[in-house]
Amino acid sequence: MVEPLNIALAGLGTVGTGVVRLIETNAELIARRAGRPIRIAAVSARDRTKDRGVDLTQYVWEDDPAALAARDDVDVVVELVGGSDGPALSLARKAIGNGKGLVTANKAMIAHHGLELASAAETAGVALKFEAAVAGGIPVIKGLSEGAAANEIERVYGILNGTCNYILSTMEDTGRDFTDVLEEAQRLGYAEADPTFDIEGIDAAHKLSILAAIAFGSRLRFDAVETMGVSPVKAADIEQARSLGYVIRLIGMAEIDRLDGGVGLFQRVRPHLVPIDHPLAHVDGATNAVVAEGNFMGRLLFQGAGAGDGPTASAVVADIIDIARGEKGAAFSMPANELEDIAPAPTGHRNSRSYLRFIVHDRPGVLAEITAAMRDAGVSIESLIQKAPSDDAGEVIIAVVTHEGPESAVTEAMRILDGSDSLAGQPLVMQIIAN
Repeated sequence: MVEPLNIALAGLGTVGTGVVRLIETNAELIARRAGRPIRIAAVSARDRTKDRGVDLTQYVWEDDPAALAARDDVDVVVELVGGSDGPALSLARKAIGNGKGLVTANKAMIAHHGLELASAAETAGVALKFEAAVAGGIPVIKGLSEGAAANEIERVYGILNGTCNYILSTMEDTGRDFTDVLEEAQRLGYAEADPTFDIEGIDAAHKLSILAAIAFGSRLRFDAVETMGVSPVKAADIEQARSLGYVIRLIGMAEIDRLDGGVGLFQRVRPHLVPIDHPLAHVDGATNAVVAEGNFMGRLLFQGAGAGDGPTASAVVADIIDIARGEKGAAFSMPANELEDIAPAPTGHRNSRSYLRFIVHDRPGVLAEITAAMRDAGVSIESLIQKAPSDDAGEVIIAVVTHEGPESAVTEAMRILDGSDSLAGQPLVMQIIAN
């Protein structure tokens, strides 16, 4: 009789209870696909009295999650506690150190400590799996590390945060402003009570740094991700983008930049204008999507539910099944000591078209001041739209679309205008994605 794979589960929130429910519901199917049964040996969470909608009385309960890593009847620890450090990291280190496989959905921990954990797992001869850490139920990590393994990946980019995508697509559909839609997202459970990590782009930056390491065989460089969130985007920007044939999406983008014989890693998360006929323009609601471009495979699109108990639990259990089959492999598609330490790429030389939005006081000479700054910085203007002032604010929105040119020129124009008393608000710069 085949011995089961015994797992211990730390964290019984929506994803953790989803894992329990999935393993119980599909036990026979999972056993056939894994080649052996998957058995939950023990669980741990902060409150053992809480009603989670699943029967946990059949499992051993450990009040201290670290105790799971010391149990002789546990082969794999599943960490769903969350947080880049603290109990989650301590549990991960102890599990690997005690010869247990580790499965996690913790993108913050992997982004900050993934290289350390991958090295430790290789030394211990155990598996480290984190498919659920990026894009929920979408198998993008497996797709890049296995399906696209023969390709040189040229670029990886996409919509990596469902909260931001829900907010932007709802603004697009309803014409409402950011604050109003954010409050709705919180009521519906799409956004946390403290939404900072989501709306300021940090969550997407965690995920992008992981994807970049896998796609390019590079060491994790989360600290080098240039990050800007969606909070500056106004309903007027959505309207202007639509009139120009675009939608606005928070895009994480990474690629290897080769300039003057040197190599740099470009990583950026920020709102972009996306052409209406681009695949990412039609990704609405809380959906995630990742595009990977390889030198032989061309463009691949991975799309699906980026969060939620069902999709994320599905990714967690898929990793457990891989371990049950005996699949270990390198966490980042190659051994940790072979990952290249690629320096961050400078961005000023990058050529792109840009959308610039100014909120200005409605008075003579303002438009001339803006166009003069563009001229002096070497920015070529493709189109300029001036929106009529609001009823009582005495302010005007000016939107400028540039011709393709170096980003350093746009940065210089913003520097020239910085502190101008013509500006009634901080300008917004968004790059335009080419088809």
